[in-house]
Amino acid sequence: MSGTSLFLQIAQAVVLVLFAPIAAGVVSTAKARLQNRRGAGVLQPWRNLIKLFGKQVVLAENASWIFRFAPYVVFTATIMAASCVPPLLVHTPLSLTADVIALVALLALARFFLALAGMDIGTAFGGMGASREMTFSALAEPAMLMSVFVLSIGAQSTNLTTMISHTLNTPIVLQPSLAFALVAMLMVAVAENGRIPVDNPTTHLELTMIHEAMILEYSGRHLALMEWAAMIKLTLFATLIIDLFLPWGISIDASLAGVAMGLVAWLLKLIGFLLGLSLVETYLAKLRLFEVPEFLSTAFVIAFLGLLTHYMLEIGT
Repeated sequence: MSGTSLFLQIAQAVVLVLFAPIAAGVVSTAKARLQNRRGAGVLQPWRNLIKLFGKQVVLAENASWIFRFAPYVVFTATIMAASCVPPLLVHTPLSLTADVIALVALLALARFFLALAGMDIGTAFGGMGASREMTFSALAEPAMLMSVFVLSIGAQSTNLTTMISHTLNTPIVLQPSLAFALVAMLMVAVAENGRIPVDNPTTHLELTMIHEAMILEYSGRHLALMEWAAMIKLTLFATLIIDLFLPWGISIDASLAGVAMGLVAWLLKLIGFLLGLSLVETYLAKLRLFEVPEFLSTAFVIAFLGLLTHYMLEIGT
């Protein structure tokens, strides 16, 4: 593998990681404008991260090594997962490792240590948030895998590069199975990132907190790493959906012109996704906590319908 391809592999992962706070800022600013507010600007998440990295870390007296170690594991696992999702270039040195199963495993590792950190201090909020997070993830992961399997059947592989290449080489036709899979994946992305209607990332009400409840005791650089990891995860899921269902525009070669075109296409599609998310969060209310399992179960059923539709209508014909 050439040095140019290796450089592009690292560069596109860096671009995704560095753009993640801006993506969160786009959602916040768009929501503010839709609510007739000015908003803090798209760079405000970066300002918050810089401020947190400059503050002192305050730890509880009974905090164990898990609480101190968890932010670094969560951040590292999220970056590794982000490196598996190609935003600009399809074929990279890590193409063989860019598997959906590995991606889900890395996200599960980050979630596991996040839940451990929430329970480590022994506060009621941390344990409550960890319990909710693990309960909902047990419903979200099967729905995510089922929706991805709909695409992997046609490509005969769970490798992201293979699935993207198969979609690019397939004529654009109306496939009901992909529509079902897309809806299910969007529902899972909302739940996995703690967005409305599943969770509200801006609230600190004890009756509704999920993700925020697990990081209430963090401060300084530890809190910055947790917040940054959450922003990367949002951008990761948006990029994953774009790659699987709207890959047109992504570069298939390592030329400068192709990568530049891929960057422009990715930014346009990503901003469109983020604007759609802000629109949904503005006009939808948060679900009651006990309705979230029904929401995720519906996502699994929709993904399963996509799988049945693929066998009945597309393979059968």
